[in-house]
Amino acid sequence: QPLLAESGGDLVQAGGSLRLSCKATGFEMRFSNIGWFRQAPGNEREAVSCISISGRIWDYPDSVKGRFDIFRNNAGGTVYLIMNRLKLDDTAVYYCATVESCDSPLTPSSAIHWGQGTPVTVSS
Repeated sequence: QPLLAESGGDLVQAGGSLRLSCKATGFEMRFSNIGWFRQAPGNEREAVSCISISGRIWDYPDSVKGRFDIFRNNAGGTVYLIMNRLKLDDTAVYYCATVESCDSPLTPSSAIHWGQGTPVTVSS
C-alpha cells in the first residue's frame, strides 16, 4: 500500500521559513511525480508546487514563486518543500500527493495518493 507522510508543519512568524517533508513508503518515490497542495480554512485545495520524475519543477500560484522551492531526495524517498519569507496567507494544511503529471494546471483531481497533511500557521 503506497503511503505518503508529511511532516514539518509548525507555527511560524511572518517572514520566517519552514521545510516540509513528504516521505514515501510502500513504493519507489523515484518513479512518481510529486505535488504539494495546500488548503486554507474555507478555501479549496490548490496546487503549490510539483516535481516530476526527471526533476523538472513547477510552481503554480504567483504568490509562492521565488519564495518556495521543491526538491527530491530519491535515495531517501523524500520530497521537500522549502518555504521562505512566509506570509499570513500561507497558513494552510499542506499535503503531498503522487500525481499523474505536473503539467499546469495541476488540480487535486490529478492526485493518485494523498498524505494526511501537515498544518502550517503563519502569525503576525
